[in-house]
Amino acid sequence: MAADGDIKVHEATYHKVIAMLKWGAVGCFVIAFTVIWLISGK
Repeated sequence: MAADGDIKVHEATYHKVIAMLKWGAVGCFVIAFTVIWLISGK
């Protein structure tokens, strides 16, 4: 069984990864929107 300290470290890493994925999704949306806007020529 994992020690209590190990669980806290893994939980902190999990939260950091989830935050990174959320910001990555926002970044991808912004890039995709910019590319579509540039292609449309408006």
